[in-house]
Amino acid sequence: MVSLHDWLLFSAAALFLVLTPGPNMIYVVSRSLCQGRMAGVISLFGVVAGFIVHMLAAAIGLSAIFLAVPLAFTILKWIGALYLAWLAWQAVKPGARSPFEPQVLHPDPPRKLFLMGFVTNLFNPKVAMFYVAFFPQFIRPEHGSVFAQSIVLGVTQIVVSFSVNLSLALTAAAISAWLARNPLWLAAQRYLMGLVLGALAVRLAMEQRR
Repeated sequence: MVSLHDWLLFSAAALFLVLTPGPNMIYVVSRSLCQGRMAGVISLFGVVAGFIVHMLAAAIGLSAIFLAVPLAFTILKWIGALYLAWLAWQAVKPGARSPFEPQVLHPDPPRKLFLMGFVTNLFNPKVAMFYVAFFPQFIRPEHGSVFAQSIVLGVTQIVVSFSVNLSLALTAAAISAWLARNPLWLAAQRYLMGLVLGALAVRLAMEQRR
């Protein structure tokens, strides 16, 4: 099973990654701002369905591949490090976009909200790269079933992402208004996020195969 140390580190990384604005957050928050909290929550459940697909794909195939082929670990390690470095740059680059900026979206029925959330996450490059390049770094064959470890980590990531995005969906209007009055806080948050993601990128690049 996943060690407590690796689980805590993975949970922290999952938290920082979900706090970095991406397609999922932008879609859920936008729906909440334009169509109300319930629309945001329904959209979020669609996003969760997409996460389940990514998790099962990783558990069944990707982790087994990198464990069977030693070279795959090194390749995925550097892809993961570059991915985290890219996310760090996205957080601090000039003109970085906030998901709480008002957008105009036409109201959609619940079924379409769920489907759009699912599709947005299914084809979300941020999530795909997370499961392909970062997720496998925490799989240790000496700790037991690779599939079981993958499920534990996948469920952890889904719970973290769901909790954060649910909070944002329910409080999007209030947060948007607060940020409009306190723009400096948003800039500080971006730079802190960039620093943490950059540090994770360096740690991952230095990780040795066990």
